[in-house]
Amino acid sequence: MTNDYNMTILDEINAHKKTEVAAAKAAVTVSELMKLPAYNKAVPSLKEFLLNPVKSGIIAEHKRKSPSKGIINANVQLEDVVKGYENAGASAISVLTDEKYFGGTLSDLETTSKLVNIPVLRKDFIVDEYQIYEAKAYGASVILLIAASLTAEEVECFAKLAHQLGMEVLFEIHNEEELSKISSYVDVVGVNNRDLKTFKVDTKRSIQLLTKIPVNFVRISESGISNPKTVKTLKKEGFQGFLMGENFMKEKDPAKACKMFISLIHSD
Repeated sequence: MTNDYNMTILDEINAHKKTEVAAAKAAVTVSELMKLPAYNKAVPSLKEFLLNPVKSGIIAEHKRKSPSKGIINANVQLEDVVKGYENAGASAISVLTDEKYFGGTLSDLETTSKLVNIPVLRKDFIVDEYQIYEAKAYGASVILLIAASLTAEEVECFAKLAHQLGMEVLFEIHNEEELSKISSYVDVVGVNNRDLKTFKVDTKRSIQLLTKIPVNFVRISESGISNPKTVKTLKKEGFQGFLMGENFMKEKDPAKACKMFISLIHSD
């Protein structure tokens, strides 16, 4: 962590990410990324999967660690987790690709996209167009754009590029003010119940912001969801998807935990 108490963890991550991206650009050009097999491959639509009433709406996440929790699970194999999530009935899979803070890699994204037939979200802190080309080249169906990290102009530019490359966009907000940065190229709006500046979690944040989100966007709730009843409540309110990571990953068998959770969602 930084010694500068004025710098939040999100600021710190974004600053490191820009350095990381500069190194990646120097190592692999966009032209080289375009030559990778996945670059020209069509990918499934997250919107379609989330709007399908027979599917669970669960976006199950593979996350080894986090700045707030430290190591979450270092004892499971990526392949077992993500294939298990799909078999459990997840509507999509979120893959952390940030290495320093979350223990993920682009190889995790590539492996997952090859193994499953449901949408795969590249979960990272996107601060540069280059990362969008990376996402496409490694098989992502969707990219994450965090409102707190970007200007409205960057959201517009990045979201438009993602569409041009055949991917969809999950736009993440934490408050109503951040909605002003939304672009027409956004497909899904996610309310993160975890404040990225303090890491405090409150699922009431989703319900408070739901009516502020235009109805033409698919709406999901992210983080802090651990009870099937919470999902049922959020569904009744109008949410169509639920991004869950630590709740499954903290278990010895994340896929089994996911399967049990989804079965409870579908129970009366």
